[in-house]
Amino acid sequence: MKLLLRKLLFIVFLSVGVAGTAAQNAENPVIFADVPDMSMIRVGDTYYMSSTTMHMSPGVPIMKSTDLVNWKLVSYCYSTLDDVDALNLENGKNAYGAGSWASCIRYVNKTFYVSTFANTTGTTYIYSTKDIEKGPWKVKKFKPSYHDHTIFFDDDGKIYMIWGVGRLKMVELKEDLTGIKEGTERVLIENASAPAGTNIMLQSEGSQMFKVGGKYYLFNITWPRNGMRTVVIHRADKITGPYEGRLALQDLGVAQGGLIDTPEGVWYSYLFRDYGAVGRIPYLVPVKWEDGWPVLGKEGKVPVSLDLPAGKVLIPGIVASDNFKRKKNDPKLPLVWQWNHNPDNSRWKVNGKKGYFRITTGRVDSDILMTKNMLTQRTIGPKCEGETRIDVSAMKDGDVAGLILLQSKYGYAGVKFENGKKYIVMVNNGSGQPVEVERIPLKGRKVYFKATCDFTNKRDIADFYYSLDGKKWNKIGSPLKMEYTLSHFMGYRYGLFNSATKTAGGHVDFDYFNINYTN
Repeated sequence: MKLLLRKLLFIVFLSVGVAGTAAQNAENPVIFADVPDMSMIRVGDTYYMSSTTMHMSPGVPIMKSTDLVNWKLVSYCYSTLDDVDALNLENGKNAYGAGSWASCIRYVNKTFYVSTFANTTGTTYIYSTKDIEKGPWKVKKFKPSYHDHTIFFDDDGKIYMIWGVGRLKMVELKEDLTGIKEGTERVLIENASAPAGTNIMLQSEGSQMFKVGGKYYLFNITWPRNGMRTVVIHRADKITGPYEGRLALQDLGVAQGGLIDTPEGVWYSYLFRDYGAVGRIPYLVPVKWEDGWPVLGKEGKVPVSLDLPAGKVLIPGIVASDNFKRKKNDPKLPLVWQWNHNPDNSRWKVNGKKGYFRITTGRVDSDILMTKNMLTQRTIGPKCEGETRIDVSAMKDGDVAGLILLQSKYGYAGVKFENGKKYIVMVNNGSGQPVEVERIPLKGRKVYFKATCDFTNKRDIADFYYSLDGKKWNKIGSPLKMEYTLSHFMGYRYGLFNSATKTAGGHVDFDYFNINYTN
């Protein structure tokens, strides 16, 4: 009996020990939020990552980590990409699903470089700085826009760009990065999708080039018809080729990215996965080298557990609450905030002493998606909730303001001022047509709103609530079935907005924004 008891205790000890060890490990996804098109470098023992936020301003976010798992926003490459109608939400134009796309980050001669492109402007942009966190960032730009390109600084000092869809091309850049060297464009790989078969729905794109052990490795994504997003790798002894290709990973649709190593010489591939309404979320996949090829995954699969430090909640590194109170040298807005398109800086302010964010309407709009100065930040999974309190005493007739979950099929809870009366409303655009589902008369000047998101197993359901005292919450309207649409090409975001439909000049004050994470 004693021997049996000892064995049982030993088994319990082992199981607790294993569970305790597993709890210390990172798990995929490493970021349960919309951080697509990642490009990553390591400088010493610190990792830096750039990503895509397209029509948002500021843009091309830079994140920093010391363990590949826990990331913090530290910078943006630009405050505004360019001054054109589509980015400014002017003259009926917008840049939803456009703006700047897949960036590429590199570190050469103590200088950080981040290149990107925008079909909105038909331009390729190369940003550079000596100090990636404090800046300033300098920009050089030229036409055309090179789709999903990788910038590559070779050991001999030559600088290249590789880009394209299916048929990949390469060009050499001028030393000062102001454009291409005429006569250097060439086809690099005629059909980069070939390793994944002949029946391809999405031809290879998303190029990222690396040089390891004297060989060149080009990563791409492709998508076989009736299949899933797939990683393809090509290898060559010279950057000009010839290249041989392999299908490198085909699991869960985790694809598009590249290679990163730790100071200890452990290799990973950083990739992302389409995960419904929350967006495109980052994964790490272990890499082993065999016969000069990077072999991705564990027996070809994406593991849940990683031999890396445990991930912490994304608050406050990727998203964060804000009471809008500021000390003397604080920035007006923390880096977690981005504007939906370029802002009109004359129509918003943060009162740091009293602690509120004010939006004043500057024009009349008939569409919430064309509203200027909508302030946004990411939603996060698997579940989250965002909450705010709004002072509506200075609204004008026809105004509507509140808390939105932003995508093309949006939903919001807010206050509508109509014919001299204010109403608490919930509008659901899940069908593609905005429907006011419920309205309740409002007598006071302040009201609380909350929106909850459930992305568990792609459930993608949001609910909206209001409160008059911040304690008793009442559900309003109907659940929003969130849907990731290609027209916006972005995961759902929380947004604070104020829109005029009759007369400009009214304002509302948001007293705070709180975001919470739940399992």
